[in-house]
Amino acid sequence: MLERIEEWLPPNLRAVTSRLPAKVRDSAEEVRVREGRPLEIVYGGGYGFLNADGSLGPLPDSAYRPSREDCVRLLELLTNHSVYSFEEELKRGFITVRGGHRVGLAGRTVLEHGKVKQIRDVCGFNIRLARELKDTGKAVLPRIMDAEARTVHHTLVVSPPQAGKTTLIRDLARLISYGSWPSHLPGEGRKVGIVDERSELAACERGVPRFDVGPRTDVMDGCPKAEGMMMMIRSMSPEVLIVDEIGREEDAEAVREAMHAGIRVIASAHGRSPEDILKRPALRGLAEEEFFGRFVVLSRRLGRIGVEAVLDAKGRPIPAPESIPSVVRGKG
Repeated sequence: MLERIEEWLPPNLRAVTSRLPAKVRDSAEEVRVREGRPLEIVYGGGYGFLNADGSLGPLPDSAYRPSREDCVRLLELLTNHSVYSFEEELKRGFITVRGGHRVGLAGRTVLEHGKVKQIRDVCGFNIRLARELKDTGKAVLPRIMDAEARTVHHTLVVSPPQAGKTTLIRDLARLISYGSWPSHLPGEGRKVGIVDERSELAACERGVPRFDVGPRTDVMDGCPKAEGMMMMIRSMSPEVLIVDEIGREEDAEAVREAMHAGIRVIASAHGRSPEDILKRPALRGLAEEEFFGRFVVLSRRLGRIGVEAVLDAKGRPIPAPESIPSVVRGKG
């Protein structure tokens, strides 16, 4: 996995990561770069600090410490030597690079009229590796089906960070687009619309998805979620609309509009349970008014990323079909 992002690493960092054991490289999830502080990698459900010789340890004392030059060079590579052209992404605190890998940023913010204008002196990077893991949605799709309508219920995937929500909804988009329904509900694929604000779901390059999101799927890439949902509704007539990490009032209103237009919605939101959603004002109304017919709750326990529960609108469990594994692995 690490080879997918090493082209953006400056020579000093690449020299360290290239010496890591194959098992660590293959299961890498995040590379955390902090100026003057230990270089860290998150992998296989655990973490460690990287020493200059490529060895890994639990203690930070002997770890490689990225210099100011390392961080400046890393930002230049991530922005293709044109930081100015990434001004909008920098303002939002992340950059998405080819392949759908998202790089979170930390540093000193510059404010204008009380709002963040840009991040200057970037000194912290969280390089999150995107993974395309097919068939992870097969454990969930039978439990979110609306058999009578031969489509899916409105579904909200509730998940803490790094518990697989992006991986899951990407694969659900693919399965629904191909028409890979449970065997007792044969049917054709549905037209799917993805609003991919952070370019993580489809990993588009010049608007063309690099991940397999299905043959009947259209993607609005790099567009704010609320605006993108309305554009999809008006122009692409999706039957199922998929969007990642909703949370603002305008997101909730766009979801309502889609539902009222007869479009099924699959969305995700940060949280550990549906109760967490009730604490967020923008999403509370959707939950209380039972707009979502299904809640899929993901968690990460004992190093496993899995489906903790699938619930109906009233919080009642939807049992898992026997013989189908309920484990989803990947980044989210």
